[in-house]
This record gives sequence, C-alpha cells and structure tokens, in this order.
Amino acid sequence: MADSGEASADVGSSLPKSWKIALAIGAPIAIGVAVGAFYYSRRRSDLSSGEKGGKTQTKGKAKQGEPTAHAAAADERTPEEKAQGSKNKGNKYFKAGRYEQAIACYNEAIELVPLDKTKDLSTFYQNRAAAHEQLKNYAQVVTDCTKALELNARYVKALFRRAKAFENMNQKMACLEDTTAVCILENFSHNQSMLLADKMLKELGKEKAQQRYKERVPSLPSGQFIRSYFSSFSDDGISRSSNDYNDEGAGDVGNTGYRKAHRLFTNGDYNGVIEACDEEINTDGDKLAEALLMRATFYLLMGQAAEARPDLDRLIGMDESSKKLRANALIKRGSMHMQEGNSSDAMNDFATAVRIDPDNADIYHHRGQLNLLLDRIDDAAQDFEKCNKLNSNFALAHAQYSYAKYRLALVHQSPMQLHTAMQELENSTKKFPTCAEAFALYAQAQSDQGQFHVADEYFQKAIALEPDNPTAYVHRGLLHLSWKKDADGAIAMIQKALEIDSKCDFAYETLGTIEVQRGNMSAAKSYFEKAIDLARTEMEMSHLFSLSVAAEAQRNVTTKYNITPPSPIL
Repeated sequence: MADSGEASADVGSSLPKSWKIALAIGAPIAIGVAVGAFYYSRRRSDLSSGEKGGKTQTKGKAKQGEPTAHAAAADERTPEEKAQGSKNKGNKYFKAGRYEQAIACYNEAIELVPLDKTKDLSTFYQNRAAAHEQLKNYAQVVTDCTKALELNARYVKALFRRAKAFENMNQKMACLEDTTAVCILENFSHNQSMLLADKMLKELGKEKAQQRYKERVPSLPSGQFIRSYFSSFSDDGISRSSNDYNDEGAGDVGNTGYRKAHRLFTNGDYNGVIEACDEEINTDGDKLAEALLMRATFYLLMGQAAEARPDLDRLIGMDESSKKLRANALIKRGSMHMQEGNSSDAMNDFATAVRIDPDNADIYHHRGQLNLLLDRIDDAAQDFEKCNKLNSNFALAHAQYSYAKYRLALVHQSPMQLHTAMQELENSTKKFPTCAEAFALYAQAQSDQGQFHVADEYFQKAIALEPDNPTAYVHRGLLHLSWKKDADGAIAMIQKALEIDSKCDFAYETLGTIEVQRGNMSAAKSYFEKAIDLARTEMEMSHLFSLSVAAEAQRNVTTKYNITPPSPIL
C-alpha cells in the first residue's frame, strides 16, 4: 500500500534510450484544470453494477474473522470516519489478495463519504479500480478511474491505471493520451508512463505504417539524393564512365539494355533506368549481372525492397559474375535488412561480402556506418580504419573514421582522446578540402562542444562545397536553434533546404519536431505527413507516424485537460 492508503501501483524501471517522442520537454507546465461539480447518485445499482461480491452486508452476523459491514449501533463516528474505516478494511483485503471483499468495502466507503469530500471520494474510486484491475475487469477499471478523474483531474495514479486498462483493452490511442497527460503532469519524471508511451507510439506507428506503405506510390528521390547515395561507394561496379561501353556491340546495341541504362544514369536521366535494365535482364544479355545490380539499386532508392530482393539474391548466387558486383549486392542487401530492423541478417551479409572480396573498401565503410547506427562505436572505428588502409583516398570514409574516433572519445570520457579526435576531424577538412561531409562532421563535433561560431563557419563551408545538398541547411538551422534560440531563423534556413530539394524528408521531419516543441501541433502534423509521403521504407514511415501520433496525443491532452501549452522553449 502507498502511504496515502491507496492501492499501490507497480514500481517503474529505467527509461530506454529509444524514447524520443516529439513532446515539449523542459519548460514549466502551467496546469489550469478546474474540478467541476460532481453529482453522485448513491443508488445501489451504481455502486455494484458489474461487480462480483459488491453487495454490502447490512444484516446478520459476519463470518468469523471478517470485518462487519457496518459499525455497531453505538458507533458515534462521523460519516467521513466511517468511510475511512471501510476503506482501511478494503486495503487490508487488497493486501491479502481478497479483491472481491476489498471491492465491497470500497463500495461502502463510497456510499458513506460526504459528497463534499471529493479528494477522499476520488481515492475510493481509484482504490476500487485497483481491485478490479487485479480481477482483470478492465472496463470497470476505466469507469472507476474516470469517476476519480472527474473529481480530481490531476490524479496521476488514476490516469496511469486507466492507461494500463486501455492497453489491455487494445485501445492504444486512449492509452497514449493518458500516458502523455501523466508525462506532462509529472514533468517527464514518471518512468512507467514514459515506457508505456514509448510502447504505444511504436505500436501505433507500426500499425499506421503497414497500411500506408501498401498504398504508397513509389517514386525516385531527388537527383541530388541519388548522386549522394552513389558517392558513398568508392567503386560500386556500375558507375564507371560511359566510355567503357562505347566500343561494345555493333549497330544499335549501344542504345539498348544495360548500355542504355548506363547512359541514362550518366546523364542524370534516372527515370528510364529501370525500364532499360528490364530489356537486358529479359533477354539474358551479356551485361546481365550489371543490369541486375543497377535495377535492384534503383528499386531500393524508390523504397521497393520486395522488388529489389530477387535481383540481389540472383546476382549474389551467380558465382561466375565479378566478385566486386556480388560484394556490392551483399552490401545493399545487408543495408536493406538493416532498414527492415534485421541487424543479424545485415551483419551476416557483410560477413559474406568480406569472404568474397576481403580487400573491398566499400564493405568496411558501409558496415562501419551500420555499426554507428547500432552504437557499436568500437566496431565502427575498426571498420573505418580498415577501409582507410585499403583506400586512403576515400575522402568520405576518412572523415567518418575521424568522427567515429570522436564518438569513442565521448564514450570513454577521455579529454586527451577528445582533443586528438577533434584535431583529426579538422585535418580531414585540410586533407580533403572538397569533401563537404568532412566539413559537416567537424561542424557537428564543434556544435556538440558548444563552439557554435566555429560550427557555423564549417557548416557554411560545407554548403559552399555542395550548395545543392539540403541536409547541410537543415543541420545549420538546428545549430542556430541550439545556439541563438531563434526558432524563426532556424525554420527559415530549413525552408531553404526545401527550396533546393522539395523531396527532403529530413527537412519536413525536423520542421515538424520544431513545431511540436513550439506547441503548434497542427503545423507539426502537417509536416510529419509530408515526410511520411516521402518515406522510402516502412521502418522510416513507422518512425514518422510515431512522431505524428505523439503530436496528436499532446494536442488532444492539452485540450481535454485544459493544460496550458508550454511557452516556446526554442
């Protein structure tokens, strides 16, 4: 039992790192909940409806060892004292696991307590809900908690107990709204509610994404995105100069099949690539392996993993094809597994790629990126180091190796390692002065260290090197948000990213998150919806739906409970 005499709730556990719902955190929350008049009928049907053992003994001798339902005729206690006595008896029954008897006592306490004792009455309803919870009477738990909340709208224990009942009744949105209210009322210190909110967000996001993903119309991302993707490979086997194919074949052969696909690719005319690859594959042409890899790659870029998988599987099984092509297919299939949340199969594919082509720098570069996503910083650093040994001129991998060492220094909390890592990041910008990623990673590290002026300078250099790359504008906007607390200025920078690339889902997601933190939930949902329409994988879509649902829940809660939205915190 809790000190207050209420039926106790479970003790929470530690908060997971994954709980990053876009709710306004950190600002004082002003609660303006008015408890309206609550009129309660003492009809016996209301007290005992749907309850077993709910009738109160008013006549006859009590069973030996059980408390009597009423005090003796000579009992001169006030009604409030009698109600407390019944509640205390109910608590004893509750502790003993005799929940039906506890409910009978709580019924009596509700009947006896004066109507103006709203706090006591709300406690009795909440205690009765606790007993019903033990009996798995979840509908009655919701009813009793709702009555308790009508009397005390800030009753966190009743809110959370109702949330758990909604969970058991598979009413996920109702559960999320109650846990969101608890989070806000408790200033995000109620670990159990945060764990449950995280669970509901993931489940709701997954459910919504499953349906929307089936309905999506696949489309290619922007040309800039496609070029950036291919630049993450030092040699992907299909990005060679089109001159390599000029002398092959005769007549019109250069305008058909894979040769046509490659020419379109080289010219940046990406929309016709898959159709041209179809010609090569359907005729089993001499560039079958290359066509399979290119078609699979473009399917992946469109978020069509189901269509890409057969091409990748077929190429991986073609022992007679180039080991570089097969290794590249394994890298892409492994990355696809990772996007689907299957890290085990992903790592198995990378291990197979290493066996096939152990001196292929791209394998270690992309596996290093996956290890960073999995927070395996040591493994990531080792992969990037191996990549750099195999290809010391791979600018992107060199910059990411320096950044991985910076992350390691943070994990180890070593000032000496941190100083060395920062120097190496800066040296990457000098060794590869045309690599925008090197400047952006150094800027990010400087921002982490609170060196905002330096960070801004290097983000601007990254933008100058790749003015058509929208992500640098988004990161610079986020920097100004942390640095100058200028939400409008940050939004303007991020809007610039959308002017450059209207398909930048990262920009929409970031704008949505900012609007949540500013309390503009309708605007936030609009931005999240735009990002959802651009999502390339079901996993990405699920994450974005979670953010959208979180914004919707917070909007509903602030209206329902008259919780004043937080002041702008950015």
